[in-house]
Amino acid sequence: MGKGVFIHRSDSIYDDSPAERYQFPNQYLGRVSACVGDWIIYYEPSKIQGTRGYFAAAKVAQVVPDPKAKDMYLALIEPGTYLDFVNPVPFNGVLGLVELGVLNEAGKISGRAQSAVRPLSITDFNRIIDLGTAEEDDFLPRVDSESDNSLREERTPFLHEIERDRVAYLGSRLVRDRLFRRRVVTAYDARCAITGLKLINGGGRAEVEAAHIRPVERGGPDIVNNGLALSGTVHWMFDRGLISLKDDLEILISRQANDPDGIRSLVNRTGFAMPPVRGADRPHPSFLSWHRENCFKH
Repeated sequence: MGKGVFIHRSDSIYDDSPAERYQFPNQYLGRVSACVGDWIIYYEPSKIQGTRGYFAAAKVAQVVPDPKAKDMYLALIEPGTYLDFVNPVPFNGVLGLVELGVLNEAGKISGRAQSAVRPLSITDFNRIIDLGTAEEDDFLPRVDSESDNSLREERTPFLHEIERDRVAYLGSRLVRDRLFRRRVVTAYDARCAITGLKLINGGGRAEVEAAHIRPVERGGPDIVNNGLALSGTVHWMFDRGLISLKDDLEILISRQANDPDGIRSLVNRTGFAMPPVRGADRPHPSFLSWHRENCFKH
């Protein structure tokens, strides 16, 4: 097993769905196969406008031939492991180069930096994870757990312990919920997608919550495209199927709601949910469809 970097573009010609699969040609089979059972980091090239750099981590479960494309393969992502970074990590930012493995013996960036799939050292993996998941304490809401002191413990300096700690960190439900919330709330500029309201409490913290469109316990990933920023009451109604969204973000109100007029008074006057700041963060139709078919009370 070994860690790696997978290059992904939002406008890719490949049949990628980062939280589920990564399509690649035969030439990368050896490198991708070496990552089975281990973690990889997704990277968006710097030449992409508004690039996110290193933007997410996931664990590769297996590699299989693509049944729909000749000489192509799929790296299948282990369900529940994909995690969007709250901070995009640039290839070469103010802290310098973060992926030192792309340097040659002369200390110059080598051709390895152009490879769509490349191995990643434990040290580089840890550095990128730390930068991508760094949290700001004052961002979180009052209701978030204050008791998990393990999140603030100093990490041991031994290499094998550092690797184990990062992997445990990425798998912690508490940590994933915190990071998912920050990623989604930031995407919507702390504004409720349904009401359009942006409420900040006296402590300067956003009161809006991050809702999974398809819940984690029912196979939903921690990806921003599976999230909505919602106020508490609206979140409750969404989870119980009293409201939902069409693919174009038109707001649906259940005929089974006991106060449909009251609900209509809460929603955005346009009748459509507020989209996220970046188009690439927009809710994916597959998750919206799942919610309409499995949660919404028609």
